Amino acid sequence: MSGEAAAVRAAQEHPHGPERLCEEGDRVYARAVRRGRGPRRDSEAVPCLLDLGLLHPDPDDMDWLVPTAPQEVMTRLLRELCAEMGDAHRRMDSALSAADRYAGLGSRLRPAGGAGPLGSEASLRVLDGLPRIQTAIDEASAACVTEVLTVQPGGIRPEHELSEGLPRAMELRHRGVRMRDLYTHVARHGQGLLGYLELMGDAVEARTLDEVPERLILFDRTVAFVPANTRRSVALELRHPALVDYLATVFERLWRLAVPVGSPVPAPEDGGVGVSHRERSIAALLAEGHQDAAIAERLGISVRTCRAHIARLSERLGATSRTQLGVRIAHAGLDRPPGADGLP
Repeated sequence: MSGEAAAVRAAQEHPHGPERLCEEGDRVYARAVRRGRGPRRDSEAVPCLLDLGLLHPDPDDMDWLVPTAPQEVMTRLLRELCAEMGDAHRRMDSALSAADRYAGLGSRLRPAGGAGPLGSEASLRVLDGLPRIQTAIDEASAACVTEVLTVQPGGIRPEHELSEGLPRAMELRHRGVRMRDLYTHVARHGQGLLGYLELMGDAVEARTLDEVPERLILFDRTVAFVPANTRRSVALELRHPALVDYLATVFERLWRLAVPVGSPVPAPEDGGVGVSHRERSIAALLAEGHQDAAIAERLGISVRTCRAHIARLSERLGATSRTQLGVRIAHAGLDRPPGADGLP
């Protein structure tokens, strides 16, 4: 993991202000106060201390951090609290004034398409934060009456994720809603998924592909949810008919190419070199120029497993370098993903 990625992850794990430090942050800050300074490496696991200004670099030695005086921290907290209270009062006054101005207008205004009251058919909504995302999905699920289509990228689904989503799935099943889920082939090896499908019976149908696009949840072909960043901490709620129809069409085309979970994955033609289905998928992605980490992520496997497959592929094709492997992949006709032969 890069330093920047580690910092982002660490910051996400410390969502607090200076008035309530995390346990590790409290220890590091207290030690720095007692000693007058602390080594920078001690703060790597708690970037919150730098973000909150409780520690700052020592101008005489950048490998050390100097603590902000506790009295100054207390003064800052009180000042910020007063400012927040003032802002809250101002926002309340503004909201009350706006409510007075807009009262009675909602029933008369219509969106451009004339589809109902203003804002009732918003085409796109940005959902920032997992709680807001989950609330919006729960609301769409509660209103769903016909079908749910999902794309679940990655490898084996963690059992805790399946357990968390089980009550919602059971409620949908009780209402007669049909569910279709797309996974990667790797997901077939997860006992949690197999148990989930057995429990849900014919209410859920699952199929797999070598790789699937980013996560998608689509309710009744009227509202769709897709991630808006790589960490999936921001999502888009889409209600524009053209966008939703497009996503549904993409799903249906992938569905036709996918293999039912209860059926074996067919062995592709391998040009007589004896490569497996997984190795052919990796060969096609190598031919497109993808690196090991990107290939592993797309196929839902670990980088270590991916490299083991690449090593076996090189051995079977008699390649001694990446460049030579690319040439041999093309010569053997393995530069297209399984099932792509004959497609328009």
